[in-house]
Formats: sequence, C-alpha cells, structure tokens
Amino acid sequence: MTKNTKVNAAILIIGNEILSGRTQDTNTSTLATWLNSIGVKVGEVRVIPDIEKTIIDTLNLLKISYDYVFTTGGIGPTHDDITAESVSKAFGLKYKIHKEAYKILEVYYKPGEFNEGRQKMVWMPENANLILNPTSGAPGFSVENVFCLPGVPSILKSMLGGLTNSIVGGEPILSLTISLRTVESEIADSLTKVQNDNQDVEIGSYPFFQAGKLGVSIVIRSEEQSKIDNCKSQILKFVDSKNIEVVDR
Repeated sequence: MTKNTKVNAAILIIGNEILSGRTQDTNTSTLATWLNSIGVKVGEVRVIPDIEKTIIDTLNLLKISYDYVFTTGGIGPTHDDITAESVSKAFGLKYKIHKEAYKILEVYYKPGEFNEGRQKMVWMPENANLILNPTSGAPGFSVENVFCLPGVPSILKSMLGGLTNSIVGGEPILSLTISLRTVESEIADSLTKVQNDNQDVEIGSYPFFQAGKLGVSIVIRSEEQSKIDNCKSQILKFVDSKNIEVVDR
C-alpha cells in the first residue's frame, strides 16, 4: 500500500458486558482516533456477544471486506474469553500454546503465580504474531489482517504504539470543527449545497446543548487541508449571511 491508497478498517467489539450495558465501550473512540491519525479510515464498528459462531461468522465477513480488522475483548483467562480460539477457527489454524507468549508470561509472573488460568492467555492461533503488552504482560496477537487486543481500555491504549510499524495507512485524515449557535433545520439546505459541491469531503453536523443553549457542530474531514479550508470558507460565508453566531471555528 502507498500513502495515496485509501485504507480502511473495521472494529469488532466482543463482549456480553458491552451489550448488557454493564461496561461502557471507550475502545472504539480510542482505536478510531488512532487509526485516523495514521491514515486508516474506520468504515464499520460491530458489537457482538461471546458466542463462537457469531465471532467466526462476523470475522470471516469483515476480514475480506476491510484492509484491517481490530477486535477487542475475549483474550483473558476466564471461561468466556473465547476470541483466540474463535479466530483460530475462522482462519482454519490450530489453537495451541504460543511458545514466545508462554516465555513472556513465565518471566512476568512471580514463581507459582503463572497458574492454569493465566496460562490460558498464551493459547493462540498457530504462528500468530504477538502484540506486546507493556502494561500487564499478556500479549495480544495478529493473524494476517486481523489484530486482537484486550478489552481493558488502559491496556489496549498502551499496546497501540507497538502496532505502528505493522499498519500501513494512507494520508492522515484531518478534521476541522465549526461550532454554531443555531439548530440544524436553519442550516440544512445551505450545508447540503456545500456537501454536494464537495463530494470528496466528509461533512457532518452534530447538535449539542451547552450552557442552556442549543448549537450545532459542523465537522469537516479530508486527507487534504486545502479541501477542508475551502469547505470552511463556504460554510462561514452562508453562516455570516444568516447572522448565525459562531461559537468556535
């Protein structure tokens, strides 16, 4: 892939605790922000339960539809951590002890602490590439274009730096936000015209409520700063003509 190539990714959040509402997902935001910064656009996010068939079927679809797939959750030591075995089956690989991962955790834990439960974390698809974990020792892994990370947000975040050389992205995706003191219906037609005139730029509008007043944030996203600047000028032109207050530009 070259820097001019459009590169995309899917994020697959695995875990009943997310679907039940017990745990709030912040990994999507962390991954999407990081991927955008290295020129990889997130095209899809799915949240699925800890069910083997669901994981396998979803992964088989995503891995042929996107350049990269990132999974989070299900690679810990408990009975419901079934991501590694499911990935093995999705790729038709043996599920076995990863010798290098075993050595890492054998050194990481004190004598007698590397018990059977913790040893479950070194079972992976055969010949998987490790993703080192500077926080809690237990590595993630990758197979072809699928990267499997833990569900704990702080641990996941600490592991992203080690992936930078494994991901080939395009141009970083830039963004600019213009916040207005208005409602969407007041700017809908004008904003639609700007979008129609700049179809290779992503323009989104997002209502907000702040200090007791309604507002709309317009987010402009592109790989090219000149295109963002052009859209900004067009938006501010109609904003000024409507005497709309600009909160932040």
